Amino acid sequence: MLSELELPLVFFTTLSQLAVGMTLLYALCSVGAPLPAPARPRWLDSLGLPWIPATAIPWFAAAAILGLALLASMAHLSYPLESVRTLAALSTSWLSWEILVFGVLVALMGLTGLLGASRWLVALSAVGGLLALFVQGKVYAPPSYPAIGNGVTFLIFLVTAVSLGTAGASWFIPSERQPLLRRVLVGALCAALVLFIAAPCIWTSGSSVMQRTAEAYFASPFYWTHILLGLVLPLGVVLVWRRIPAWLPLLMLIGALAGRVAFCAETVHSATSIGGL
Repeated sequence: MLSELELPLVFFTTLSQLAVGMTLLYALCSVGAPLPAPARPRWLDSLGLPWIPATAIPWFAAAAILGLALLASMAHLSYPLESVRTLAALSTSWLSWEILVFGVLVALMGLTGLLGASRWLVALSAVGGLLALFVQGKVYAPPSYPAIGNGVTFLIFLVTAVSLGTAGASWFIPSERQPLLRRVLVGALCAALVLFIAAPCIWTSGSSVMQRTAEAYFASPFYWTHILLGLVLPLGVVLVWRRIPAWLPLLMLIGALAGRVAFCAETVHSATSIGGL
């Protein structure tokens, strides 16, 4: 069963990848021309925030989601107020680099929104997002988990970021760029579907620990919830409706959270082969 201490990591990894994916899509939509400004929400003025330009809203939304993810990660620590100490082991720990890179990334997102989404800041944010995914992939791929202690973890995080981020970005990208988002989302969902089904199938031909991981995945309701709600149904909706409905990102987020629960709870540790130490 998933322990309470792992639940914050489920939310942290999923929400942070959503934010990174949104950043990557903003950068893609900005190629060749600045990202058009979305319609200005009335609530910005009603809250006394007329100084926030409409072009900043997508970047502030991604920064807010990433900030929420970082707050969730602190709930995993025994002493959240001393979280700054996690940066003390940059020479030896991928975890320290994860906190540093995501902290810099949320600042870059905010600056990109504040300073008008200049091309240099957009490019830096996109590169920072990819670097953050790479570092996160190293953190959650320890050798003691043979099934994921390799490049598959980074691929899982990458397809999650692109698919979730594309869906989330659809709330903020103007209508003239929506066909591009739809094409990216279809490709990302197809790639994710192949990856999440093929990986457990490949594990069945691996070591006994990998085989047990595959069996646990195939028996997990969280895994199948992810496959159906997070991948198959969204892919069908986008192909049939030929657009990304406003409710679809929330459905995909629920599916992704279920998949991340399976990732944390069902992946078998190598210690099970020596008595479950």
